[in-house]
Amino acid sequence: MTANDGNTGKPAQESRSEAARKARVAEQLRANLQRRKQQARARRAGEADQRQGIDTGAGDDTE
Repeated sequence: MTANDGNTGKPAQESRSEAARKARVAEQLRANLQRRKQQARARRAGEADQRQGIDTGAGDDTE
């Protein structure tokens, strides 16, 4: 079991890259969860959503 990952026959390099991918996905999920929690807290507090690129339409009375 020096160059293989268990009995699957995968080289150790593939298991390292898969572990790195899983770590990246886990980090992205944590970041997404934090954003969603912040949004929920802002909604409970009655504050506006602070995401970039979202036009709420408020104050667009330029006619």
